[in-house]
Amino acid sequence: MNEPNPHLLIVDDDERIRDLLAKFLKRNGFLVSTARDAAHARRLLSGLEFDLLVLDVMMPGEDGISLTERLRSRMSTPILLLTARGEAEDRIRGLEAGADDYLTKPFEPRELLLRINAILRRMPELPSQASVPKVLHMGDVRYDMERGELWRGDASVRLTATEVQLMRAFSAQPGEPLSRLQLVEELGRGGSGDQHGAQERAVDVQITRLRRKIEDDPKQPRYLQTVRGAGYLLAPD
Repeated sequence: MNEPNPHLLIVDDDERIRDLLAKFLKRNGFLVSTARDAAHARRLLSGLEFDLLVLDVMMPGEDGISLTERLRSRMSTPILLLTARGEAEDRIRGLEAGADDYLTKPFEPRELLLRINAILRRMPELPSQASVPKVLHMGDVRYDMERGELWRGDASVRLTATEVQLMRAFSAQPGEPLSRLQLVEELGRGGSGDQHGAQERAVDVQITRLRRKIEDDPKQPRYLQTVRGAGYLLAPD
């Protein structure tokens, strides 16, 4: 049986942009729903499941970053932010809120398509029943490498698509340091020139968020360690 097409939710107060993006993404094989603001998005999210959310940052009322923060506290659906601001600090705020990626307006629709596909590729796939799960233990936390799932005791810990990709990279080479540049490439955010500094700083933000989910004391990490001059490594039990 064929897999259903991914279902996207576009949230933007500009009706023209909503319609243009919806038509473009539908032509490229996606199911698309649209919402005009955060309140409208919440109503749709209460009754439907989506594979990815595309949120405009600058919306009247509750903006995209605030909505991202509130949604991330209860769901792990990937979120891509659209922002008219190109400053690194605003991009970092979006990532700290829980977004998986961002795209600065104006942009080519094809670039949005590439970003969406890159995020969806990072989402974990369910293993076949015959597969044997491989699990890494970190104190009370365990990471199921096959499913891309993190657990603390009997409670599932929600991971964003970006956090899933980071855990996959670290768990593939436990005990081995990965540089920021390697992690940028793993996340599919490679850039050049002055982009590298911002991209590597974004990795630092993601590491900080991931430590909050793994470590008992994120300020003194035991399992997701910083290796001076080399990057980061995962040191499971």
